[in-house]
Amino acid sequence: MQVVALDIGGTKIAMAIVDEQGTIVREVRRPTVPGGDAEELFAPVADGLPELLAGWDPGDEVLVGIGSAGPINEPKGTISPINVPGWRDFPVSARVEAVVAEVTGRRVRVGLAGDGHCIALGEHWLGAGRGADSMVGMIVSTGVGGGAVLGGRLFYGDFGNAVHVGHTSVNFLGTACDCGSRGCVEMYARGPAMVAYARELGWEGEDARALADDARAGDETARAAIDRGMRALAAGIAALSAELDVRVFVIGGGVANAGEVVFAPLRKHLADFSGTLFVPSIDLRQAELDNAGLVGAAAVGLGLVGLGPLRPH
Repeated sequence: MQVVALDIGGTKIAMAIVDEQGTIVREVRRPTVPGGDAEELFAPVADGLPELLAGWDPGDEVLVGIGSAGPINEPKGTISPINVPGWRDFPVSARVEAVVAEVTGRRVRVGLAGDGHCIALGEHWLGAGRGADSMVGMIVSTGVGGGAVLGGRLFYGDFGNAVHVGHTSVNFLGTACDCGSRGCVEMYARGPAMVAYARELGWEGEDARALADDARAGDETARAAIDRGMRALAAGIAALSAELDVRVFVIGGGVANAGEVVFAPLRKHLADFSGTLFVPSIDLRQAELDNAGLVGAAAVGLGLVGLGPLRPH
């Protein structure tokens, strides 16, 4: 069996045909239209899907899994990504279904999940979370997202936004976040936040990659900025561990890809928040997949017929 998977992000949209072993058979990528309105943002999907599906025989029914930045409303099939203001309550499931149906002439079923959930699914299926009955998967990049697989099944919540650690408050006196809360993990741990703080301290580099490079080379200001961000992330991880009774945490994304310059302070600060009766230990793992979001979106599609960790539709 093969499914169609879409990974919708703030800078790119990846679309693929994926088999039930998680192998990508064919892939098409399009850049996201920055600052576009709803239709301009959807145009790369409408343009890319016909190219992806050309000459493909899906059988009697096409299964589609979509992963998107959130928040999402999974029951309604809509998305409202915080960092994509042109999409508010955009009916992405229905729009994708219509394009795929027109191109293939087949019956179409669509499943929708948040991008953090898809990353968790991908790593649980084929990556660093293999063999774990329960785990939390997280992405630390331009934002901080996550999702949990509990007892082998994706934990959705009521609307599909459960376990969004990036918008867990770790400072109730903190400044307001774009999500409407205060002191969210993302405000300290995401790449641009650490860069902004480093600049407040006098650092003059360009981006999170340069920040990690300078920290690796011994720059104390860069190290201090990363240390602050990882302390906030450690607080969020420990809170989730206590709330969900989960020990395995898989961390991926651009910031996490910096390696030990990020993971060393993260482990150090986790020691301050763990070792308690409710959080005795945390098994911290670095993500293994470069395309966990796309693989996880395929798992969402497979779940429509009971082959993936998704609640029945």
